[in-house]
Amino acid sequence: MNRGSIILCAAALAVSAHARADDAVCGTLESATNGQDGMFALREGESVNFWRGGVVRHGALHVYKDGEVYRVYWQPEGSSDVYVLANEGTKSVRLILTPTRGTKVDVGPGSLPKQNVLSCPDL
Repeated sequence: MNRGSIILCAAALAVSAHARADDAVCGTLESATNGQDGMFALREGESVNFWRGGVVRHGALHVYKDGEVYRVYWQPEGSSDVYVLANEGTKSVRLILTPTRGTKVDVGPGSLPKQNVLSCPDL
C-alpha cells in the first residue's frame, strides 16, 4: 500500500467516524420484569423501561402488523405519544415519534435484548 492510499484510507475513516459521532447512546430500553439485562418479548402491553441519565420512565410496547411487516412501538406511561422502535442493528434502536401503522396484534416476532437508544425523545 503506497502513501497516497494510506492517506486516502485515513481520510475516509475520519469522515466515517465523524458521520457516526451523533450516534452516541443516550439511553436504554430494558425489560421491566426480567431485570436490566433480561430479554423483553415483542408483545402487546409488555412492560419496558426507558433509562436515560439514571432516570427511568416506565412504558409499554404495542405491536402492529402491516402485511408481513411488524412494527413495535413504545408508549411512555401516562402519555398518548408512541415511538416506533427503528432498528439500528441487533442491540440498538432509535425512538421516533410517529402515528401507528397497521393492525394491532397481541404477539410480535420474538424478543429483544436490552436496546441502546441512539435518539432520545424529550419525555
